[in-house]
Amino acid sequence: MSAIDHSVFHSPGYFIRAAMASWEKAGAARLRHRVFVEEQGLFPVHDRDKIDKDCTSLVALSTYAHEADEVVGTVRIHEEAPGLWWGSRLAVDSRFRHVGRLGRELIRLAVSTANGRGCRSFSAHVQAQNVPMFEALHWRVEEEIVLHGMPHARMRADLAAYPPITDPEAGFLALAKRSAPPPAIAW
Repeated sequence: MSAIDHSVFHSPGYFIRAAMASWEKAGAARLRHRVFVEEQGLFPVHDRDKIDKDCTSLVALSTYAHEADEVVGTVRIHEEAPGLWWGSRLAVDSRFRHVGRLGRELIRLAVSTANGRGCRSFSAHVQAQNVPMFEALHWRVEEEIVLHGMPHARMRADLAAYPPITDPEAGFLALAKRSAPPPAIAW
């Protein structure tokens, strides 16, 4: 965890990229555990499965002094069969959900990365409360289902809305969205 008190300091930007360093991969695993085991109770002990050994983990990293600081969002992608890709385990740290774009940026990198790797179809099982966000990002519902005791939708992305990315390790910088203008300075 970061030593920075994020209740006082707000990161001006977030790196959205493939997890490269061991601390990024470990941070993604810890975040998934907090969200899917501790917060949501979807899994009793851990959320790891066979997909983890062959997936590409993508992360959102907060920044401090223009350096990556902490994993605050994650998603994984994998190719189930040639050209058939899936995204799963999208999670954003509860302290950073107010930023408002981290999940969307992770989805953009996920689908665009798969598209850059020859994807013909990209799907995900999306928790019901997140369906409107995915629909706004050019996804469509294909089936409503229940997974782990929670309503989900199997959704598919419109690949035309996601230009291919061939270097997810480089990723991109997403600037923080301000909810209010900065206070005036009195001289």
